[in-house]
Amino acid sequence: MEYALIIAALGLGLGTSLHCLGMCGPIAFSLGLGSEGKFHAVFKNLTYQLGRIVTYSFLGAILGILGQGVSFAGFQKYLSIAVGIIMILMVFMPKNLMHGSPNKFLGRLLIKLKSALANFIQRKSYGSLFVTGILNGFLPCGMVYIALAGALGIGHVTGSALFMTFFGLGTMPLMFMAVLFGSVVSIGVRNRILSFMPVLTVIIGLLFIIRGLELGIPYLSPAVESLNVEAQSCCH
Repeated sequence: MEYALIIAALGLGLGTSLHCLGMCGPIAFSLGLGSEGKFHAVFKNLTYQLGRIVTYSFLGAILGILGQGVSFAGFQKYLSIAVGIIMILMVFMPKNLMHGSPNKFLGRLLIKLKSALANFIQRKSYGSLFVTGILNGFLPCGMVYIALAGALGIGHVTGSALFMTFFGLGTMPLMFMAVLFGSVVSIGVRNRILSFMPVLTVIIGLLFIIRGLELGIPYLSPAVESLNVEAQSCCH
């Protein structure tokens, strides 16, 4: 995977973590690990964060399978361009489309997911915290959708999984501190940084478009031969 995409995934994850503090923060705060001994608090926190990253990586791999099928058909550059356009369009979508009410089936599934989360949050074992992180990763989130769109545009399983892994690692620093210390960023600062997220998303979308144009720019828009060699190396 190109270095530019790794940086993009980390940056998107870091920006998304501010959004996570508002959306998933209550889950993190309710874990209450800051009251435990330092050793157990740190490692239980890492276990919870690892669960989230595992889910993101799994979802990335699933979309990577779809993207790889498109790539094998010879449409990888078109997929990358399409994903870039979709990411940019998602910035301008009405918020109710990104965070709207799910249909009845998804609504029932979401209720069961939240119920399972509440059940595991009450426990404080390493296993329950790992499962809590895994379930948390499946909660609907507009910013995660944008990251998954990026993972689809990578075009192969390993690269897509890695993109979401780096995305998850980008969300980790602030979420890690939130679990231990509660809210670590004031609402004012968070809102100011979140206002930059649409700009960052557009930049990443443009990156995917430029990547798909195969301009022969190393690490940014490699030629098709380089992409094929990379895809083959990631699949073995």
